[in-house]
Amino acid sequence: MSQADAVREARAPSPLWSLGLLRSELLITFRRWRTLALLGVLAAVPVLVGIAVKIETGDGSPAGPGGGGGEGGPAFIAQVTNNGLFLVFTALAATLPFFLPMAIGVVAGDAIAGEANAGTLRYLLVAPAGRTRLLLVKYATVLAFCLVATLVVAVSALTVGALLFPLGDLTTISGTTIGFADGLGRALLIALVVAASLTGVAALGLFVSTLTASGIAAMATTVGLLITVQILDQIPQLHAIQPYLFSHYWLSFADLVRDPVYWDDLVKNLGLQALYAAVFGSAAWARFTAKDITA
Repeated sequence: MSQADAVREARAPSPLWSLGLLRSELLITFRRWRTLALLGVLAAVPVLVGIAVKIETGDGSPAGPGGGGGEGGPAFIAQVTNNGLFLVFTALAATLPFFLPMAIGVVAGDAIAGEANAGTLRYLLVAPAGRTRLLLVKYATVLAFCLVATLVVAVSALTVGALLFPLGDLTTISGTTIGFADGLGRALLIALVVAASLTGVAALGLFVSTLTASGIAAMATTVGLLITVQILDQIPQLHAIQPYLFSHYWLSFADLVRDPVYWDDLVKNLGLQALYAAVFGSAAWARFTAKDITA
């Protein structure tokens, strides 16, 4: 073994060291006031929705436009007064188009650029981490935030729904009835699907974060791209490209409240998120490993 190989082997981090780095990143991320504020706003959305529905239906009138609504969010709102579990679905439908992705965009956009802006990125790379390992840890931290943020919305909605509305057997969108335990299981599955739906945005934000040394610029760019994609997804003339936009199948989680479950759009959504994660994750790796670190 040459001296250079021995030095590289000595500097190679152990798996335990990598777990320590991940633990450190998770603690730093979830202890930031900005992160706590984002989670607080997300937790407040179900409270506001639940109170609004309770006030609207206080005189016995049904919730939702005209007391009904179509599928997805409006249909969930119409059912909240009958079963508080529907508040979980309603809250996720209300936060997924903007609030949840915006929060993910802020955390992902700041992942690398924030370290560069604070002058700590170079010191992180001096430690035996390696750029690839550090990037993977950053992405894993953002994915953990995706899951925690989604669960915060779901748990807040379930708590408010239980306090303000009755709980019991669930009437699905298809009109059939399933038990409360089954409905609770579907609510958990929906939360996991929503968290998985944000992996594409997380990879996009991480890529943008490798392009600049300004955390604010990376966060603003990521949120701006998110808004732009949402607008493009609403323009009828662009229907040909809309199935390829990462937000197009986000609300397909409503199909989990059918009996039987419709899997087509759910599978398309998860496949599309995996594609975005692979493409922008690879782009982030290519940019970060070739980037000159000066801060």
